[in-house]
Amino acid sequence: MFNVAVILGAGNGTRMGMDKSKMLLEIGGKTVIERSVEAFLDMPEIDEIIVVCRESDIKVFSELLPDESVSFVIGGDTRQQSVINAVAAIDECDYIIIHDGARPLVTQKSIINTLDKAMMYGAAATGVAVKDTIKFVDGNMKITDTPDRNALVSIQTPQIFSFNLFKKALEKAMKSNADYTDDCRLVEVFGAEVYAVSGDYDNIKITTPDDVAIAENILRIRGKL
Repeated sequence: MFNVAVILGAGNGTRMGMDKSKMLLEIGGKTVIERSVEAFLDMPEIDEIIVVCRESDIKVFSELLPDESVSFVIGGDTRQQSVINAVAAIDECDYIIIHDGARPLVTQKSIINTLDKAMMYGAAATGVAVKDTIKFVDGNMKITDTPDRNALVSIQTPQIFSFNLFKKALEKAMKSNADYTDDCRLVEVFGAEVYAVSGDYDNIKITTPDDVAIAENILRIRGKL
């Protein structure tokens, strides 16, 4: 079996108030992209890692990530286009593991559990039960409905798919000019079933400056700092 991990790191630092990639922020002495990629390194289940990044970041990313199993692809204008570019760089594999580079605290346990579920059903994603009450609102912010919290899951990454299934779903999306911000949704629209796997609440996404402090605290609790 041959599996490829795709780490998406082509986003900018706009919400961080930065003029550089937020992947280059340091968390406990290592950059976000280093921590995200290192989670997949040395896993026997992962044969190749493709990092999707901005062209201007390739030099510094390659210096940070010199492992021979890591290669780089230039990202697109949207998440889906970045994924398309990564898929185009893969000749063939059994499963594609798509992960947000901005989630540097993912554990190998979550990766393996999600891969196991994907191998059973063809498509799976890690996620956590929603803790808050969620409301539907209209354009005037008037509450219109309240979904059952027990039926809601906050999906994270990795999201893992049979490569053949994912390619077919991607081709359908491209033909219909659809552009999805979530890889699971792309496969759902194709008509395939996707299964959620119980993950970790501390698999946070680095989005705002406050997230850096939270991430460092999580690493301290894990005994990694």
